[in-house]
Amino acid sequence: MMKICIIGSGSTYTPELIEGLINRKDEFPVREIALMDIDARKRDIVGALAERMLRHAGMDTVKVVFTADYKEALEGADFVFAQIRVGGLPARILDEKIPLKHGLLGQETTGIGGFFKALRTIPVLMKICEHMKELCPNAWMINFSNPSGICAEALLKHTDVKMLGLCNAPLGMMRNPIKALGMSVADVDYVGLNHLSFITSIRHNKRDYLQEAINGNAALLAKLDGQMNFDKNVIKTVGGIPSYYLQNFLFLESTLQKQKTAEKTRGEICVGIEEELLSLYTDENLKVKPEQLSQRGGAMYSEAAVSLAESIYTDNDGIHVINTFNNGAIPYLEDDDVVETCAAVGAQGAKTVPVTEPGGEYIQNIIRTVKAYERLTVKAAIEGSREVALRALLINPLTGDYETASACFNEMLVAHKDYLPQFV
Repeated sequence: MMKICIIGSGSTYTPELIEGLINRKDEFPVREIALMDIDARKRDIVGALAERMLRHAGMDTVKVVFTADYKEALEGADFVFAQIRVGGLPARILDEKIPLKHGLLGQETTGIGGFFKALRTIPVLMKICEHMKELCPNAWMINFSNPSGICAEALLKHTDVKMLGLCNAPLGMMRNPIKALGMSVADVDYVGLNHLSFITSIRHNKRDYLQEAINGNAALLAKLDGQMNFDKNVIKTVGGIPSYYLQNFLFLESTLQKQKTAEKTRGEICVGIEEELLSLYTDENLKVKPEQLSQRGGAMYSEAAVSLAESIYTDNDGIHVINTFNNGAIPYLEDDDVVETCAAVGAQGAKTVPVTEPGGEYIQNIIRTVKAYERLTVKAAIEGSREVALRALLINPLTGDYETASACFNEMLVAHKDYLPQFV
């Protein structure tokens, strides 16, 4: 039976993860859960609900430890779930508001907001990995911290820890179009990077329904209209079904205008949702995950995270969409590029599944471009180099103007200085 460590356990997402552990308690047996967070208030509120959920589910023998100490949490762990937000929601709000002052997109995982989140997060995750090498050298890290793909790029290339990056979005992204086409199961090609991904093929009985729709089957294309909030014309033009986050690239001007005119940023809305959830969590009669948690955006996190860990534990070669080394799966990227795609996962880690339909000109070139940005973002986060940072931002299609990017970068560097010690 295993010890599970949750770094960032004060997150209101944590009951999702606990629910996943409960649902798979027979396949994935747990003896101890270490709840680590530097925010004692949130850790204790969320942790108390986690304990009640476990007891309510009959998992009375599971030891639950509350701690603010990395070493106590990590010692002897078998799996480490990382879900940290360096600087908390106040930092996210700055990531959203400051870019808007400069006419840039304000978003927590893409554009310059996501860039600064990466700069803050990567050094902390690397420090956690250093502790893991000392205290639980055989443990697996499953990282849910955003930007998940860029963080995986950093950790897989610059640490020796066994880790996989994870996002909950691919589950819904893959299921919905299959259902829209009237099927219950199908083989899907999922191509790209975290929050910059596409479904390029939906196959069943040797028939590729998606490519058939794109290449002229109007009836099939009509069934896909509106998938991930994109109409059939967008799907046909780009040559695949884009991730929801591609709205930031494909509809930049309208997305930016909505942000400028919104009463609150998403981060400010999340502050209210989080406090409401924390208030709910204090109810001692609450012993299950509340329905209101779905408003926070973590749907299917439990299924994604715990099923992935179970595949490693049981060595079942289950297919998961994860962030890991490409290793030939996407032919126009390097083998050591970290990508988000399907992989068979077992005790030895992940083996990516080569895609049959890699995508056309738009898909290939936008992925190549953003991958180049991600590589430089990791380099800037580790080295603390302003020049490399600006180089990365100039490559990113959302921040490509030198004067604008420089001005915004300088302001955000000051705003986040407490969390960016590498930039001196």
